[in-house]
Amino acid sequence: MTDQDPAHLPFDVTVPNAARMYDYYLGGKNNYQVDRDAAEKIMALGPSRSICVANRRFLGRAVRHAAAQGIRQFLDLGTGLPTQENVHEVAKRQDPGARVVYVDYDPVVRAHAQALRMLDDTVTVIEQDVREPERVLGHADLRKTIDLSRPVAVLFIAILHCLTDDEDPWGVVRALTGELAPGSMIAVSHLTDDAHPEEGAAARKVYDKATAPLIHRSHADVERFFEGFEVLEPGVTRVNEWRPEDDLDRLRPGGEWFYVGMGRKI
Repeated sequence: MTDQDPAHLPFDVTVPNAARMYDYYLGGKNNYQVDRDAAEKIMALGPSRSICVANRRFLGRAVRHAAAQGIRQFLDLGTGLPTQENVHEVAKRQDPGARVVYVDYDPVVRAHAQALRMLDDTVTVIEQDVREPERVLGHADLRKTIDLSRPVAVLFIAILHCLTDDEDPWGVVRALTGELAPGSMIAVSHLTDDAHPEEGAAARKVYDKATAPLIHRSHADVERFFEGFEVLEPGVTRVNEWRPEDDLDRLRPGGEWFYVGMGRKI
């Protein structure tokens, strides 16, 4: 993305945007100088680019696993900016008829999705906040795209650490998954600073000035998101330990920064 005069843009580029920072970590071009400056501060604290790639690869593994279990509907919450290996791309390689709803409260995300023409009658993006579960699940475009009476894979990938404890992310997960059909799945990835508390504190200060906060949580806190679900092997674990497909997954630096897991509704 070429930096433009902020006065001619429909969104604020004077404040670091969490979605655009993540895009920069992944090597994307949908970001501005303010995002790059903030992201570089984070990258100075650890292998941020490697960490984000590891998280993205977990997303792909989770989607493929859900598809292998026969799930053909996916709800991706806190989507972020379109990049390589989006959920619909991974899912449709398993079944071209797979249906995907992306949810993000950032209008920048929807604008880029539309610009890339990633929408059709089986893939849609809705501009909605996960902190309002009733609005998410009741959205007409969601209801038109997926059938909540049938199994759905709900993806909480790198989104729950943007919610504070006061916003009760555990309650948000319960509200968004409570009425799922048996056989549905959830996938969660969540940042932690259990192994690096000082670096984690420094990273949170950077995100305090961005469009979304950064809340690191413990292993026990992340396990709570799976209450009511059968946790799949190998349980809630570091991202590089969750069903790695090759040495790129196993040996990638920074795996201790993300706890991940999948659960099945009985």
